[in-house]
Order: sequence, then C-alpha cells, then structure tokens
Amino acid sequence: MDGGRIQVTVQSLHSFLEGRPAVAHTATPPALDHRGPVTGRERALAPDLIRGAMLLLIALANAANFAFAGAPGVNGSPAGLERVFNLLKLTLVDARAYPVFAVMFGYGLVQLARRQRNSGASVGAVRSILLKRHLWMIGFGLVHATLLYFGDFLGAYGIVGTACTLLLLNRGDKFHRIIVGIWALQLVYVVVVGVLALMSALNSSGPAATITNSPNPSLAADSWGSALVDRLHEYPAHTAFVTGLIVVVWLGMWAARRQILEHPEAHKTLLTRVAVVCLSVTILGGLPLGLVGAGWLHVDEAAVGSFEFLAQISGQFGGPGYVALFGLVVAKLLKTRRPDQLGTPLTAISALGQRSMSGYLFQSICWTLLLAPYGLHLGARSGHPAFTAAACALAVWTISVLAAYTMKRHTYRGPAETLLRRLVYGR
Repeated sequence: MDGGRIQVTVQSLHSFLEGRPAVAHTATPPALDHRGPVTGRERALAPDLIRGAMLLLIALANAANFAFAGAPGVNGSPAGLERVFNLLKLTLVDARAYPVFAVMFGYGLVQLARRQRNSGASVGAVRSILLKRHLWMIGFGLVHATLLYFGDFLGAYGIVGTACTLLLLNRGDKFHRIIVGIWALQLVYVVVVGVLALMSALNSSGPAATITNSPNPSLAADSWGSALVDRLHEYPAHTAFVTGLIVVVWLGMWAARRQILEHPEAHKTLLTRVAVVCLSVTILGGLPLGLVGAGWLHVDEAAVGSFEFLAQISGQFGGPGYVALFGLVVAKLLKTRRPDQLGTPLTAISALGQRSMSGYLFQSICWTLLLAPYGLHLGARSGHPAFTAAACALAVWTISVLAAYTMKRHTYRGPAETLLRRLVYGR
C-alpha cells in the first residue's frame, strides 16, 4: 500500500472515531490550502448568544450618543426616571459593552485559526486567511466610519487582529500566560485609582459639578455632507484609542485556547470567579459616576474627573465579566436541554450573534435615519432624548433579532457576513 492510500485510510479511521463522515480523497491535491467559511453546525452556542445579547447594550450606548450629539449621552440635569436611566447607563453600559466584543473577537480569531489547522491547512495559509480577513475589516470600518458613524470598531479590530495574527497567534501556552499577569496588574491599578478617586470625593470642597457631554461635530452636523467631513477628522483618533483593546482581545485568545465557551460546563468554577471579580470591579468602578449622573451624589469638578477616569479604566473588566456570566447561563441551559431546544427567543438572539456585523451596521443606519439632525431627529423633537434613545435602541435591536431569526430559517448568513466571506474565501 503506498503512502497516499495509507494517509486516506488513517483519515477515514479518524473520521469514523469522531463520528464524522469520511471524506473522499483523490490523488489530486486540493486547489486551496484552507477551508471555507464556518458552517452553522460548527458554531458554539455561548459566543453567538453573547454577541446577540450584547448588541442591545451597544445599541443603548450609540443611540444615546446620537441623541445627545456626544458622549456619554446623558442629561446632565436629570429628573424623574432619567436619574435611573443615567445610573444604569453609566454603571452597566458605557465603556463596558464594547470590551465584550473585544473578548469575543480574540476568541473567534483562535477558533477560526484552529478550524483551519484541523482541516490540514498550513501555518502560512492560516496566517494568510486571517490577515486577508482583517485587512478587509479595516476596509469595512473605513466605509462605515465615513458614511455613518465615526465611532466604528470594525477597523480597529482589523488593526488589532492583524497585530495579534503576526505577534500572538502562534505562541505557546507559557507566553500566553503573560496576559493573565497583565490583567492582575490592571486590577491593582484600578484599585489604586479607585482609592484616589474616593479620597478626591472626600476632599471635595468646590461647587457641585455635573456630567457634560463631550460634543462630536459629526453627530451635531445639520447635513450628511458636513457630517461626512467631520467623521473623517474624528475617526482616526477614535480608532487609535480603540486599538488599546489589544489586551482585551488577547485575553479572549487565551480563553479560546482552552475552549472555555465551547465547554462552559467544564469551566464553571473559573467562569464563576471571573464573573464575580470582573463584574464587581466594573460595577463598583462605574457606580460613583453613575450616582453623579443620577444627581444623587454631589462633588466638585476634580472629583467628577476622577470618577470619569475610574469608570473608563474599570469598564474593560466588563468584557470578561459579562462573557463569563453568559457562559454560566449557557452552561445551565445546556444542562437540561440541547442547543436546538432553547426556544425561539434564545435561538433568535443567537441568530443575531451569528450575524453580529450585519446587526451592528444596521444599527448605525437606523441611528442616522432616526436620530441625526439631517434625519428624523427624534431625540430633539421629543424633548426627551434619553428616553427616545432607549426606545429606539430597544426597537432596533428587536427588529434585528427578528430579522436574524428569519435569515436563520432561510439559511442566509447576513449581508455583511456574506460579503466578507466572499472577499476572504472567494465563491
């Protein structure tokens, strides 16, 4: 028996033992040294459910920014239920939602690379596929930021993904333990900043300050053309800031190497510890600013500045915290039912997670039409921009969930995902 036939026999035996159909081989080598896009059956539930659910928090944050033409997108002089809205938004949403997607981006990067390698693709082919994908993401981000919203994350993730592919992907386990040490140091840093912020509040002596929105000219522009020019100026600085999330992406890569979300039931202890520690840090770090935003805590301008910095740096812990929490939820769900028995609501949210890029871009289109000054400008017209933004966010997210579920039933990936896959893999 020659070497080629032995290889076919071994591969067929592996397929049989793993419960997969044997793949027919011929003497002709494959035309491409990689596999095509991920199929629905290959996807894990937890990552998709996390992405789909967290798009609601992304919607709340971005819709408010459009409604107030700046960040953080809250009324500095709240009344009634606006106080509750400000408290929840500043404590649980702002600077806490997008790190979740940074974790999941790193997780997905390793998943994609592992899948390609398991199919027999060479290291060079895997690197080529990933780099091509990330370069196209940079292009997607540039178009998104130019036409719709300067606060784009696709381009930044493309840049970070390129760096991770070249510098981190093929490293060993010992090297990747460095990121755990980095996060331990960051935790110490957040605690120190928290203590200093508390001391600043205790020493507060000046007049009480309120939260003010940092204006974004592109969101306040009265025409789409003016907004486009402003976005071209705002996008580079925003992208440069977001690339700092590489430490969050790296943590997602570390988790993916251990397949934590593919088998959450086997990592419940770790997930519980991460959820408790990280969510405690992110909530306690955002709470002082949330109380100021709600009008229930009165401190001077210096203390408010300290609270804003604390809220920003503690927000990154919301990424692993929320991911771990959803991992525990999925572990509990899968304990009593199969992934195909989750019911329509969870299946629909998971379907949106599978089409998260399309859902994200759809949101920006909606904010432009509903909240921009050159659109319907509903926030200003209603007189209650905070509530209008929240209502728009919930409505748009719900529509995207229903649309994703419909696409799933018709086995359609989603427009953005389909285009990206075609650009990366060809037809």
